[in-house]
Amino acid sequence: MAEVVAIKRAPEGPVFSDLENGILRITLANPPANVLSIAAMTSLQGELDRARDDKAVRVIVLAATGKLFCAGHDLKEMNARRTDADKGKAFFEETFAICSRLMQSIVRHPKPVVAEVDGIATAAGCQLVASCDLAIASDQATFGVNGINVGLFCTTPGVALVRGLKPKHAMEMLLTGEMVDASAARDFGLVNRVVPREYLTQIVTKYAQTIAAKSPLTLKIGKEAFYAQAEMGLTEAYEYASRMMVENMLARDAEEGIDAFIGKRDPKWTGE
Repeated sequence: MAEVVAIKRAPEGPVFSDLENGILRITLANPPANVLSIAAMTSLQGELDRARDDKAVRVIVLAATGKLFCAGHDLKEMNARRTDADKGKAFFEETFAICSRLMQSIVRHPKPVVAEVDGIATAAGCQLVASCDLAIASDQATFGVNGINVGLFCTTPGVALVRGLKPKHAMEMLLTGEMVDASAARDFGLVNRVVPREYLTQIVTKYAQTIAAKSPLTLKIGKEAFYAQAEMGLTEAYEYASRMMVENMLARDAEEGIDAFIGKRDPKWTGE
């Protein structure tokens, strides 16, 4: 795959990105806590939206600068709006609507999204990790949904957690507000792997390269089908999945991939 480098967003902004060899690396850069302010969420949403139809993007890696991956919503930004005439209600509604759209766009994005987590991921930051298709954490990463500690139940992060973790593990995190280390996060199903901090980016890149080498059409079909059937009953899921398999089999990339396998050669994907 030829090297492609996209325009790099300014590092001083809340989010910046670069594209190389089919891997779009989106970095949260809103120190010190990389909070999901309105500006940060809007910027991240913009990067994801641009990547949807960009054929040069095969895989997305979501990372962060500094010692914290993401501390969740900007509570200072939100609390300052309590002086509004409606006590902040409209601003709170806007914040959670933007956040909900962002998390859903990750799940529904046609490209696989991999979280590269180092440091702390709490509240909506933990939700961000749970929303990604894969998550690889350093051995120094910690996770929590600790809104309960300040009188705010992490209800929206719970949507992502209960879909990725066992319900009792999700409730344990939501009810106690306690942080869990990377090993526990792996046991809970929140992350796929835990690796030494010094090798984190290297290992994530290797994962991303492996995925980027697959058929982009097959990745799109497969990701969409995976999440869609998970919401269905067993019979409906099999009927739907069977239709998707037929659709996939009729694609040129499937024909090429099977021919290449039989012919013992490398496939040449067209994305069709």
